[in-house]
Formats: sequence, structure tokens, C-alpha cells
Amino acid sequence: MGKLEINKRQKKSALFQTAFDLFTNKGFAKTTISDIVNQAGLAKGTFYLYFKDKYDLRDKLIAYKAGQLFADAHKALAAREITGFENQMMWMMDYIIERFQKEHTLLQFIAKNLSWGIFKNAFARTVPEESQKFYEYYLEMMKKSAVTCEEPELMLFTFIELVGSTCYNCILFEQPVTMDKYLPYLHKAIHQIFLAYTTS
Repeated sequence: MGKLEINKRQKKSALFQTAFDLFTNKGFAKTTISDIVNQAGLAKGTFYLYFKDKYDLRDKLIAYKAGQLFADAHKALAAREITGFENQMMWMMDYIIERFQKEHTLLQFIAKNLSWGIFKNAFARTVPEESQKFYEYYLEMMKKSAVTCEEPELMLFTFIELVGSTCYNCILFEQPVTMDKYLPYLHKAIHQIFLAYTTS
């Protein structure tokens, strides 16, 4: 990777991190592009090299943060001897839930804002290099376990929507119950989703 490319990635990363801090502390509506570039120590023109506007930045930041989280989960999974596609996906979801329990700011930002459209359209273009192929990892795990799924994308969408929405309320508000109390039921629901979408 050339020096110019490294510099570009560092600037984009600085914009992402600064925007995340401002969006989660000050609020999206109250944060301006000037706030972001000033805090990042960059020129306003630099912002427009990477993003069309504040909304484009938010959408790409959501996918970027989600991509980092999925990559972390996959990396942690690779260090363990867990076999079987369902077991592997269940472990990764538990990893993500534990991270959400420890990092409420991340949960509030990702779970509240992540939609399938943002995930699908922005994911591959915005996440770090090591996590660009999360969907490919997902398909590869399925293939290695000899699991057949006619709609893998739809199944992943269901997992993301279910885990994101239920975790948000259980972790932040303990509604309708705490996350610890809800988790066994979430596992059962995930198992039923596997049964509905797959054959082996």
C-alpha cells in the first residue's frame, strides 16, 4: 500500500471516529460538518472527498462500525474450535451481544440505525479491509458445514433485525426483561430460524 493510500485511509478513519464521538455525545441533528472537520483537524474539502453530506457519512459510519464488530466476532471465532454452522453463528451472536452489553454507546448507534438497506449497500465499500468479506465468511461457514440455504441473505437479514431490535430494548431498558433472562429464548428463536431456512 502506497503512502498516499495510507494517508487517505487515515483521514477517512479520523472522520469516522470523530463523527462517531460527536453523533453519540452531541447528537446527529446537532452535529454539523464543520464540527466534524474542525475536531478531526481536517479541511472541509477533505470531507467531501469521501462523503456527499452528513447523511451519507452517517450511513457509511453505521456500516463501518457494524463491519468492525462482525470482523471482531469472526476473528474471535477463528481462535476457537467451534464446529457446525449453527453453533458458529450462535457463538458470534453471543459475542456481539456481550459487546453491546459492555458498550452501550455502540449498541445505541448501531442497533438503532442499522437497516438492511444501509448494511447491504454500504457494507462492502466502507468497512475495513479485513472485514470486507463478512458475507463471504458467512457463506463459507455454511458451505463447510454442508448446510443448504436457498435464501442466505434473507436469513442473515432476519438474524440482524432480530438480534439488533431485541438487544436494544433488553440491554438499555431491561424491557420487557433483562438481556440475561431473554437470552435463552433468543437462542431458541434463532434455532427455529435456522430450521426454517436451512436443510443439511
